[in-house]
Amino acid sequence: MDTYYHPPDLAKFGDMGKDAPELWEKFLQWYNAVFAEGALTEREKALIALAVSHAVQCPYCIDAYTSGSLEKGATPEQMTEAVHVAAAIRGGASLVHGVQMRNKVDKLSM
Repeated sequence: MDTYYHPPDLAKFGDMGKDAPELWEKFLQWYNAVFAEGALTEREKALIALAVSHAVQCPYCIDAYTSGSLEKGATPEQMTEAVHVAAAIRGGASLVHGVQMRNKVDKLSM
């Protein structure tokens, strides 16, 4: 199936370290620390990442964190709810920016 994003490219993510290995290593250390068990469980972090993946609309991330959420024990119901949370926040963010539009209308209408 032809798509703009190519699912096999996710496996090439590590190639981003080829020309900047020191920066890549620092990113990986930080990334792995972020997703390690802490105040939040690994499952909770995977669900957050899944929701954020939808908010930033990254198909590679959606694929990765769908798998990750399932691997960490999340249910499809929890995953779907997380996506709805992301959609609500994204929708609300669009609407609240309408205040800027209304402020501009008010200014121009004076």
